[in-house]
Amino acid sequence: MTKDYFKDLVDLFYNIEVTRKLKNIKFEPAIKIILNKMNSLKSPNKIILIGNGGSNSIASHIATDFLKNLGKAAIVFSDASLLTCLANDIGYENAFYKAITTVANKGDFLFSISSSGKSKNIIFATKEAKRKGCFVVTFSGFSPLNDLRKLGDINFYVPSNCYGFVEIVHLAICHYVVDILKNDYGQV
Repeated sequence: MTKDYFKDLVDLFYNIEVTRKLKNIKFEPAIKIILNKMNSLKSPNKIILIGNGGSNSIASHIATDFLKNLGKAAIVFSDASLLTCLANDIGYENAFYKAITTVANKGDFLFSISSSGKSKNIIFATKEAKRKGCFVVTFSGFSPLNDLRKLGDINFYVPSNCYGFVEIVHLAICHYVVDILKNDYGQV
């Protein structure tokens, strides 16, 4: 059983699906696009990361790595006072949308993370980021037809219905981007 769990997890890394403009693209060219965009990111532009639950933990962790390890301005909206205020006043489905409306600018970068790819608050915020001219990278799983997967400039899809597997793969992809940019891992 343990062996099967880890084999199934490792297999997912070889089965990540990536799309760009709704067309399949290979993993490495997608990473190169992200790296080129990130390398051209100049102040005052920033990286914004959003997610719920475990995906929010990934967003927070990677935002910290972008800021600490790469010196890139990166933010998340996971402050409890902020989220509960926005959720109470305008509804949880609009909380990230309001934050994106307020702080996102043309040229910013959005990492939009949702295991299911169908969280309304993530979908609304991602659409707003696109409308504002942000470069959007999405991370999703579960159904290959999920709504989030259709919205990004680059979309990573993990073909699994297991939250743990999807979240682990999303975190690993994000770390891969940070590690390459930091030159802790070889170049693509």
